Amino acid sequence: MHVKTFLPLLLLAVTLMNTTVMSQNKTYKTRDEVPAEFKWNLNDIYPDWKTWEEDFEEVKNLMDELASMKGKVSESKDNLKETLKKQTMLSKKAIRLYSYPHLMKAVESSNPEVSQRLQQAQYLFAMYSTKMSWITPELLTIPKEKMMDWIDSDSELADYKFSMEKMYHSQEHVLSEDMEALLSYFTQVNNAPSTIYSELANSDMNYKEVELSDGSKLKATPGASKQVLSFNKNQDDRRKVSKALYDVYDENKHAYAAIYNAVCQSDWASAQARKYESTLDSYLHGKNIPKEVYLNLVETVKENTEPLQRYAKMRAKVLGLEGNYHRYDGALSLADSDKQYPYEEAREHIKASVAPLGNDYSSKLSTAMSEGWLDVYEYEGKRPGAFSSGVYGVHPYMLLNYSATMGDMFTLSHELGHTMHTLLADENQPYPTHGYTIFVAEVASTFNERLLLDYMMEKSEDPKERIELLTQAIDNITGTFYMQTLFADYELQVHQMVEQGKPVTADVLSGIFRGLVDKYYGDAVINDDFYDVIWARIHHFYGMPYYVYQYATSYAASAKLYENIMNSDDKEKAFANYLELLKAGGNDYPVNQLKKAGVDMTQPESVTAVISQLDELINQLEKELEKI
Repeated sequence: MHVKTFLPLLLLAVTLMNTTVMSQNKTYKTRDEVPAEFKWNLNDIYPDWKTWEEDFEEVKNLMDELASMKGKVSESKDNLKETLKKQTMLSKKAIRLYSYPHLMKAVESSNPEVSQRLQQAQYLFAMYSTKMSWITPELLTIPKEKMMDWIDSDSELADYKFSMEKMYHSQEHVLSEDMEALLSYFTQVNNAPSTIYSELANSDMNYKEVELSDGSKLKATPGASKQVLSFNKNQDDRRKVSKALYDVYDENKHAYAAIYNAVCQSDWASAQARKYESTLDSYLHGKNIPKEVYLNLVETVKENTEPLQRYAKMRAKVLGLEGNYHRYDGALSLADSDKQYPYEEAREHIKASVAPLGNDYSSKLSTAMSEGWLDVYEYEGKRPGAFSSGVYGVHPYMLLNYSATMGDMFTLSHELGHTMHTLLADENQPYPTHGYTIFVAEVASTFNERLLLDYMMEKSEDPKERIELLTQAIDNITGTFYMQTLFADYELQVHQMVEQGKPVTADVLSGIFRGLVDKYYGDAVINDDFYDVIWARIHHFYGMPYYVYQYATSYAASAKLYENIMNSDDKEKAFANYLELLKAGGNDYPVNQLKKAGVDMTQPESVTAVISQLDELINQLEKELEKI
């Protein structure tokens, strides 16, 4: 699952007040009002709950069958084969069982039956973790050389070779059978903080209503925020809606802090149990990612924030806000353009933009936008943001909250990149290696965005639109590269505090966040107090620890891949090589996969290249601004 948020420090949630803009975008109050063509077809997973329940029972039976192999796996190659095949079958079905209520929860957050079914699925996964905790310790009783001899001598085991290599790579952190069983009992407990956060931040969220300068009233919800911040010229209105949104989080900041502390404590407990030196080590080791990749990213970006501050100061000057430029001014249009991109129009632009990737890619992308794979529009009770979630054996599902901004169009392109990555990996890899790692997960998504930028820049003759496009590209770097690295720095600092036994409170968390923002922006932006609680809004911190840094590394890798392709004498072949990376799924460690594709993430040049690119884009933007 991949959640894309543009400029999370700058873009706030408000409903649209400009009626001219509103007329170009479809809005709905409830899910029932949304036409079927703009909603997921979850029947592709299960036609009804009855079928889901039948699979639920079958998975429990499969767990019992697999448990009967305990103590026998190491006896023969045939026993190994039977165990791995049953485990694969079980995993495929379990993914469907979980995905069905999980996706339904995203679009019907307050539906009690859906919540109940999701809890059943989570219980099943906890049961699986407990009942299957013996497998890895028993597999590790087989000497590695013997295991590889068995695999090399049997074509039916070939698909499992890399999985077994990874298992031996992590051997020192696998515990005894009894200890693995003991830890498995805590699966649901460890997942509880994320579940509680989701209920508090989604199901129980009560957004505030504010009155704007023209006398109109609106509720500060997440969906249409980008529109008001882009088009509302009244700075006090932008401040009001920004404060209204973050006041909702501030009111519950102590609860959010307690939840996040529980997440970090759980991470640290698991890391210690498995004999890792830190939680960061525990998250990097399995993917064989050098810790230096993370630490170099954090330090290099933190020491190279001049372009970020330069951009903010340039915006302040253009907008006439020098000395009074706040974060809520960060999305205001520099070109005074009110151009919108209705969903149907955005689809056509995106289809045209991916033409360089070939007919097969374009055809698959068209299918993804036409057959119930997308849930498009916002309404009350739907999860905010956007993501793409793969369901093996079915197809990926994409969630949007589309409001017709240029940013929304690029978000659609981004999520389609994830979907195409998933689709190509599923089609070209066996199940054991179909799942690509998070480390490369954002390559395809950000690459798609760059193709869209190129297409739109070539197509547009409107100087205002070109300024908006360049701003969009710059905002991608500031939001996807700089801000996600800031988030990564924040995560690292908080986890280190927990590892050192220091208290984690709402004030402590807000202090860390404010310090980072001050470091990144200096005096270029006024740091309003109500932004200090942004940490409570970032879902990844609670549900996907140590995820966000990979937005930045993937963005850097994507930018380098794009540069390599554009400088190639044979672009068609270069694009084909890029597609091979997407088809590779998880058949190797991610750093190795990127090296094969032409990017070495262990080298600082992969990070500093993006920083240089930002400077170049700002130069280009300044030239375009001179034309209006």
